[in-house]
Amino acid sequence: MKIDLTETNSSKINAAMVQARRDIGTPAIGMVLTLVIVTDEENAYDALKSANDASHEHPSRIVVVIKRVSRSPRSRRDARLDAEVRVGADSGTGETVVLRLHGELVDHAQSVVLPLLLPDAPVVVWWPEGAPSDLAGDPLGALGQRRITDTYSCEEPIGALAARASSYAPGDTDLSWTRITPWRSMLAAALDQQALKVTSATVEGEDDNPSCELLAMWLADRLGVPVQRTLSAGPGLTAVRLETKDGAIVLDRADGSLATLSMPGQPDRAVALKRRDTAELLAEELRRLDPDNTYESSLKFGVTRLESAAAAPAPAPAKAEEPAPAAPKPAQPAPKPAKKAAAKQQ
Repeated sequence: MKIDLTETNSSKINAAMVQARRDIGTPAIGMVLTLVIVTDEENAYDALKSANDASHEHPSRIVVVIKRVSRSPRSRRDARLDAEVRVGADSGTGETVVLRLHGELVDHAQSVVLPLLLPDAPVVVWWPEGAPSDLAGDPLGALGQRRITDTYSCEEPIGALAARASSYAPGDTDLSWTRITPWRSMLAAALDQQALKVTSATVEGEDDNPSCELLAMWLADRLGVPVQRTLSAGPGLTAVRLETKDGAIVLDRADGSLATLSMPGQPDRAVALKRRDTAELLAEELRRLDPDNTYESSLKFGVTRLESAAAAPAPAPAKAEEPAPAAPKPAQPAPKPAKKAAAKQQ
């Protein structure tokens, strides 16, 4: 069921949602959180589809905030709110409100969203792209316990990681970090089976892929070893190699779906490691609403520190000390002729 509201306000939107639930015969609210999506018209459809798919695991009220660009000075002065309310089959397992903000209202989106939040329920804010530099300092971001971004959608993903690290606040997370959860789980399990000390590591993947950088920083932070970043044609992250004294532990995924795990003294094993879509990544992030300390530590390790550690030359082996040259023996006086010595004695 869909209800279109033009030049409306938050009170009328709430009343429309209550009436829509009654009309379809489901007055009870069984939603567990509010998901606020901040996006534009171009990306709203894909973001809303992913959120609806994720709502089958996490029934939620989805509030989509679309800030419309005003083309003239007069339209920028006129504040207007248009809304679309969806309940039932059109909104997954929860309910959806699509807000289109015009004019000066664009700068006060939090005042429109606040009355639409579920009472006594967590709030998660998601920017599919175009996230602010300071997530917790953003007026909409300040409403959420969790704030989700995706640095993969940035023009300079690697540079965006440094910006995220400098402004990090508990509750921030990134779908680029979520993408490497299966890789981290597989590598941690492999190291549990092999009681070997890792001496160095290599992460191979596409250029400007923040997931590769985050995995490399996680390895460097947790293992305390130099990690080298190498490039491949993809797709995405393709291989991780951990060097040990008994051989290498290698997790290689060339086709984006099936990987091969190789460990010293064991046969190679095929493991499922497919690339997941946005709905699966979003559903994983909605499972936990507490701060991710591991992500924080890895993010703050820093790409610059990672590159400098990988470029540092290995210490030269100590040379054996050369024996000191023997001291020259003192010169002995030449013996005198026997005749001269006999003459002196006479």
